[in-house]
Amino acid sequence: MSLFGMLRPYRLAMIIAVALMLFEVLVEVWHPILLGRIIDDGVIGGDRAAIAKWGGAMIGVSLLGFVCGIANTFFAAYASHGFSADLRERLFHKTQFASLFHVRRFSNSAWSTRLSNDVNQVQTSVFFGLRMFLRAPLVVAISLALAFTVDAKLSVWMMGATPLVLLGLYVSIRRGFVLFGSAQRELERTNGVVRDNLIGMPLIRAFARDDSETERFAQVNESLRKRMGSALRLSEMTIPSALLFMNLMIVAIVASAGGRIQSGDLGIGAALAMVQYGVRISGSFTYISLIITNVSRARASWSRIRALLAVEPSEAESLGKAEGRRPFEGPEDSGRPLDIFFDKVSFRYPDAEEPALAELSFRIEAGQTVAIMGATGAGKTAFMQLLPRVHEPSAGTIVVGGRPLGAWPLAQLRARIAYVPQQSVLFSGTIRDNLQWGKADATTDELVAAAAAAQIHQPIMRMPQQYETMLEAGGRNLSGGQRQRLAIARALVRNSGLLLLDDSTSALDAETERELLRELRARKATTLLITQKVSAARATDRILLLEGGRLAAQGTHEELYRTSELYRRIVASQNREEATLNA
Repeated sequence: MSLFGMLRPYRLAMIIAVALMLFEVLVEVWHPILLGRIIDDGVIGGDRAAIAKWGGAMIGVSLLGFVCGIANTFFAAYASHGFSADLRERLFHKTQFASLFHVRRFSNSAWSTRLSNDVNQVQTSVFFGLRMFLRAPLVVAISLALAFTVDAKLSVWMMGATPLVLLGLYVSIRRGFVLFGSAQRELERTNGVVRDNLIGMPLIRAFARDDSETERFAQVNESLRKRMGSALRLSEMTIPSALLFMNLMIVAIVASAGGRIQSGDLGIGAALAMVQYGVRISGSFTYISLIITNVSRARASWSRIRALLAVEPSEAESLGKAEGRRPFEGPEDSGRPLDIFFDKVSFRYPDAEEPALAELSFRIEAGQTVAIMGATGAGKTAFMQLLPRVHEPSAGTIVVGGRPLGAWPLAQLRARIAYVPQQSVLFSGTIRDNLQWGKADATTDELVAAAAAAQIHQPIMRMPQQYETMLEAGGRNLSGGQRQRLAIARALVRNSGLLLLDDSTSALDAETERELLRELRARKATTLLITQKVSAARATDRILLLEGGRLAAQGTHEELYRTSELYRRIVASQNREEATLNA
């Protein structure tokens, strides 16, 4: 969507703002003429009535301009702030409904910078556009026209200088767009380095990388300083250059008017009016120079924002949004275990040459606990993310709960699924808040039952505030195992028919993991567990062994140990590791 398209809901406020600004300008440009009349007719002519008449008119016009200016500011602020709120909402909507592949093409710092700094730049530009950008050119144009009616000879100086200044400002805009765009990209890089250091601080200290990270930040910070310095130097040169040129114009007007006043060819009031118009034109060019700096930044920001707006929503998310929350045509029991059937399912990431998954075919019965094993890059996570339709299969058919996956209303499908990703994601707030994120209306008994099943209830009860304990962002005040168990408990609170655990027990010791799996089997939900541990896999009903995106083997631990060379290598490797650790 274009910038003007997003401003369309505020067109009435913008029209009113522009009309008020136009009226304010028309009022303002009459000041020099009124002042000239006061001097020529009143002061020099000795006519007090003329002073009162034109002075009263000048006061009235000033008050009217003041009221119009205040009202213009109100409507300009309403339109610009409303537009920026809509723009942020649209960008945030992209993070929720775009495909993960397209969202992750941009870094986290890119999203945060564009949602905050870039939107603010465009908002400021819209405000100044309604308040000053149109006002300044109008003041210049109308002042030139009225100056010509006051004295055509002196107005030649203004008409000669104005195009030259405008040409210089145009060049400044073109150059500023390039420089500020470069500076914004460097700001994004700097934010990314800061974010990496804040997130990875324990690792940085553990590897004694403080000096190298400090040097890395110094490099990007210096690059930002240079790019921003170049952009600001351009804007710093623009205003003084425009002022110098226009002040020379005023000096030329005064010099030309002096001789004509002495000869009686020009009145003092008319000369003063011409000087006033010159000052107004000069002041307007100052405003235009400031606006140019803002517009240069805003253009660079808008081009970066448009790249995010161009991100297309995934097919599943678009369908889910269109469906809304229409009820599921079937049993409403979200806890009923679901069977799963894959028939020659393949999946390829956009722009990837090779498929991540190729012709997977298998059946998982409702209520089974199934382990998914394979080396890094085997396609385990891609396989699991097909079920909640985070990704769409490139080929083949997936049937869940007796229905083709695409036939499920998206909201209802995801209500039947609880998913725990590889990295445990916890939010700042209490433990209770995090657990209720899985089910907002969950009772205390439900939270305790889920926490107990996930083997985290007792550790919570040993905390001073128990379930009201505050968590830092990401759960940084918990151990890795506690974070994983709390994330699993949050998923169990949903009481969903399909539980997906993406390597979510990697930080658990063998005894805790064994108890957790026993509790999961007792819950009867269909459970898929990605794991690298043979000890966890052998406790499940079946194992799916992936290799290079294909199903290499499937069966129980005993069956695979007899029939799969790959599985025997995995078992032997882990046995050697355990023997080494025990030694």
